[in-house]
Amino acid sequence: MKHVHWIGTGLSSIPGIRRLANNLENLTVWNRTLEKAENSINHVNKNNVKAKKFDIDLIFKEVNPGDIVISQLPATRHLEIAKLCLEHNCHFASTSYLNPQILSLDKDVKKQNLVFINEIGLDPGIDHFFSHLLVQDLKGLTSNNTEVIYESYCGGFPAVPNDFRYKFSWSPAGVIKALNNNAKFITNGETKTVTPYKSISSYKINNENFEAYPNRDSTPYISEYKFDQNWNVKEFVRGTLRLDGWKTAWKDIFSMLENQTETIEDDINKKSEKLLIDNRYQPEEEDRVVLSVKLKAFENNNEIFNSSYFLDEKGSGENTAMGKLVSITLSAAIDLMLEARIQPGVKTAPHDNENIMYFFKILKENNINIQKNNV
Repeated sequence: MKHVHWIGTGLSSIPGIRRLANNLENLTVWNRTLEKAENSINHVNKNNVKAKKFDIDLIFKEVNPGDIVISQLPATRHLEIAKLCLEHNCHFASTSYLNPQILSLDKDVKKQNLVFINEIGLDPGIDHFFSHLLVQDLKGLTSNNTEVIYESYCGGFPAVPNDFRYKFSWSPAGVIKALNNNAKFITNGETKTVTPYKSISSYKINNENFEAYPNRDSTPYISEYKFDQNWNVKEFVRGTLRLDGWKTAWKDIFSMLENQTETIEDDINKKSEKLLIDNRYQPEEEDRVVLSVKLKAFENNNEIFNSSYFLDEKGSGENTAMGKLVSITLSAAIDLMLEARIQPGVKTAPHDNENIMYFFKILKENNINIQKNNV
């Protein structure tokens, strides 16, 4: 029987760990703080559902060929874990963006009949499911004259807005640095590269005003989502959503990034420490996640398709909205791996309807409400 090893019990892991602990007989949770690992499985009493202190060498002494290793460590550790999985003939899973170096292992992963799945959380993850389904819906309607507009935005923030319009569930330094990384997207039919904090715009979802900015490089997802090559892509952006007023609340941070000195690293770290003290989630405070994926299409300036998927989730304690959406989705991917329903190779979120519907079923069982809107 395959054994599942879940590494890391951070804020986005607990609901998924608890679900797997309920359903599996062979699970080990590894964490730097043993007490946190133990607490994540304290609702079950099974001989082979265990908690252990994180030790990379010990994990790979204990694994057997065919086991599944889940890395919920910082993204910088995934390649190391993935390479060890390959060496020990184990499957690999992560919610993070697919690392090009992990993708380069694809040939060897397939040769060993393994699955290395990535981008299987919230964003990236659930947003991919929404996108694949919308593209499939549109493909039956289009011709060579089709113009397409695609917009995908996701954000997590406090359910009751604070003055700062944001609270931190991970390192503020990481959030700030990400604002300074280039973002690439398509607007008015042209590819554009911008600095995210300089490209904040208003964005309305279900009559609620948000602020939004492009994130990372959106353009590879045009082929990932299997857009028809004949489509004229007028807009294509994957971005981050923030509460209305966020731009004003963060003006001092943007100023620090705009007027960088030689001490910028120290400046960010000092600012990060203060931000975490002032804007940390309280133990039972409610968080909120909004995800919206929209696809529109036009022919000869006439709208022929306008459809979207949307979720607006809240949570608190160990069942934060972010934690549920990331880790329950990840846990559902482990179900599919155990059932051999995902083909070998280095993968991102499944494209096929049958597997996507399985994820939707699991999310619904956990009271996560997905809405589809057709205009």
